[in-house]
Amino acid sequence: MSENPAGLSADADIPKDLVDSVVGLVETGPVPLGAYTPAEIDAVSGVVHFLEREPPAELVAEAVRSLAARNLITTNPGSDQIEVRGDLGIALAFQQRSRCVIDTRVTGTAPDRPWRFLLMPQPEEVTLEILIDALGIHFYALRTTEEAYERLWDRLPGGDRGPGEADADAVLAASPHTALISVSHWSEGLARETHDVVLAQDGDVCHVFLRDPAAPERLAARGLDDDEWRALVRELAGPRGAQPG
Repeated sequence: MSENPAGLSADADIPKDLVDSVVGLVETGPVPLGAYTPAEIDAVSGVVHFLEREPPAELVAEAVRSLAARNLITTNPGSDQIEVRGDLGIALAFQQRSRCVIDTRVTGTAPDRPWRFLLMPQPEEVTLEILIDALGIHFYALRTTEEAYERLWDRLPGGDRGPGEADADAVLAASPHTALISVSHWSEGLARETHDVVLAQDGDVCHVFLRDPAAPERLAARGLDDDEWRALVRELAGPRGAQPG
């Protein structure tokens, strides 16, 4: 068994009426759920294992005071259990019921633009989207799964099919725009399975690399076009996480 890196709960008890209400709202348009600092996310155990670094204890303590002052966290009399409220509570609820995370990191973005994107697809065809900028601010939103994917594709390298014999080290070192897409699934026992897809822009060409099954530390070119590698990411993120072909 591996540690659950998403902070996912195997027995998350999310009220069905909450899920139904939020899914119905997403069908009318995106639902922004606010922006939060790494310390605030750490304070409520939200995707803490995806933080670049653990915030100092004093910042987490200040974040707790800030969240409490905004009535986003509270405790019931006689209990030390923290209750997360409002939009942050909704974001945390959908995170806890996720069994798949698409974690994408890109290079070559503008300093004021997000560089990391987490998608947590839900069975109801909605997705929790988390955008992370250079300051570590996490922007939460719920969208239809189709829209979330389209927004992700728009941020990634794209182009004509790359050659199947390309050298990963040379291509990645020279590329001005690269992406690492890691698709992770967790079983009910919280064992983790992850597949990586690596993209690199080279003029009008987009190179696609997957890990070599015989030597996972090595990236092998696959010569996929945009439609093919996007379909692969969708397949990997689907139920039970299909193996790459």
